[in-house]
Amino acid sequence: MHVLITGGAGFIGSHLTDLLIGRGDTVTILDDLSTGRIENLTAARAYARERVEFIQGDVTDARLVNRLAHQADLIVHLAAAVGVFRIQHDTLRSLHTNLRGTEVVLEAAHQAGTRVVVASTSEVYGKNDCDGLTEESDRIIGSPLLSRWSYAEAKAIDETITYQYVQHLGLQAIIIRPFNTTGPRQRGRYGMVVPRFIQQALAGEPVTVYGTGEQSRSFGHVLDIVGAIATLVDTPAAYGQVFNIGNPAQITINGLAQKVVERSGSRSPIIHVDYETAYGPGFEDMQRRVPDISKISGLTGYAPRFSLDDIIDSIIAERRVLAVAS
Repeated sequence: MHVLITGGAGFIGSHLTDLLIGRGDTVTILDDLSTGRIENLTAARAYARERVEFIQGDVTDARLVNRLAHQADLIVHLAAAVGVFRIQHDTLRSLHTNLRGTEVVLEAAHQAGTRVVVASTSEVYGKNDCDGLTEESDRIIGSPLLSRWSYAEAKAIDETITYQYVQHLGLQAIIIRPFNTTGPRQRGRYGMVVPRFIQQALAGEPVTVYGTGEQSRSFGHVLDIVGAIATLVDTPAAYGQVFNIGNPAQITINGLAQKVVERSGSRSPIIHVDYETAYGPGFEDMQRRVPDISKISGLTGYAPRFSLDDIIDSIIAERRVLAVAS
């Protein structure tokens, strides 16, 4: 296949590029490098330079996206403004990227007759903290005036627009909702908790837990998530549907911090910072976010291969290699 990946120089996109190139596909990457990094593509470009094309550009550029869509058999739309810090502090631009970008990709895919995977997020469930969120679980969202929920709102609208293209225009599309994806190449600068904790622990700095730390999350290894995407793409019955992707194993943020300190051999203390200090006034969080993955498992046999210990160890190893190299 010839696959167009928007946001392909990002954390998830670059791992997906590696997987697709490794199995023989040709990949075009569109990324503006606002959060993606060209260094993430080193392995892919060295492995098969003639089958990887990188284009620095904006996903809201309709003319560019339309041209690239007509050259592709499949689009995987990962480009988005992500991370709690970025959403909180650059809300308007983030909304534009997340809404307009998806609109441009869907219209280009429709015009070109190209299949598409649209990456949504577990954030669409909002404050629904039931133990095992299914694809049909209700959304519980805070005030639209709080920037905290703007990402969830934008992604929910993206899903609605995608579904309407499927229902009324016959677009072949899959919607995915990844849950707390992490692993090598992810950086903590935008609020991603696992790499942030690891960075602090390796530096001997206090590991800062926001809130009480009793909120629980589940973390999926990026290699599990991109493997699931590749499997869904090859499953005809997946088109027209939405799927949770993640690892149902859950841990409190306090437990995560302790595990990072232990596995890194760090002596860093664990401290707590209230939400207002960390994010500003009016921040809201959820106490639990855990996926039910029975739908994707039943259709494709998907099961996570990597544990949280595997995730932490892989990031620690990467950071130590980078530290030696620098």
